[in-house]
Amino acid sequence: MYWLLLVFLAVGFFYPPIGLIAIICMVAPVSVAFYKGRFWCGNFCPRGSFYDHVLAKISPKKSIPPIFKSSGLRVFMVLFIITVFSIQIYATWGDLYAMGTVFVRLILITTLVGIILGIFYNQRTWCAFCPMGTLASWISSSKKNMTLMVSDACVKCKRCEKVCPMQLKPYTAKGKAEGFDHSDCLKCGRCVANCPKNALKFK
Repeated sequence: MYWLLLVFLAVGFFYPPIGLIAIICMVAPVSVAFYKGRFWCGNFCPRGSFYDHVLAKISPKKSIPPIFKSSGLRVFMVLFIITVFSIQIYATWGDLYAMGTVFVRLILITTLVGIILGIFYNQRTWCAFCPMGTLASWISSSKKNMTLMVSDACVKCKRCEKVCPMQLKPYTAKGKAEGFDHSDCLKCGRCVANCPKNALKFK
């Protein structure tokens, strides 16, 4: 999906109104969260795909600093982005070129921030405090959906943690009836695919 991000930014530079389609990537993560948690982030988000398939090749894959996972920063980013975005849309309302430019600029700037963080830390560092991802996470935390089950076959080799783009630890839920239901799980399935004991599966 990452090529969609590149096409969007390239076309948006010459024809800003195309930027309005970015609203899909703002609404979709939150809408999908009611049914499958952060499934959109791990499977359909063009920017997330870019980070996983392109940025990951040069990222040192270090631990994501705790500050970027903190509730304080996540709340601030949600309020900050929504406020800035709303003010700019209000000021440009009715002018498709100007409104489109707001979307293109927002996507470009946040993507660049994510690239910089990915070069220094982990390719998905931005996703730890992405405003839309955070909203999806909040919704997901209030619901039981697409839970990752970890059977007793798990030997806690921690391979699931190593391949998890969000650096979560599914193995800690070994044998638990409630499974691993972390609100930031992207439901990407990498842990399932890489488990040597086939001990993981989504419910």
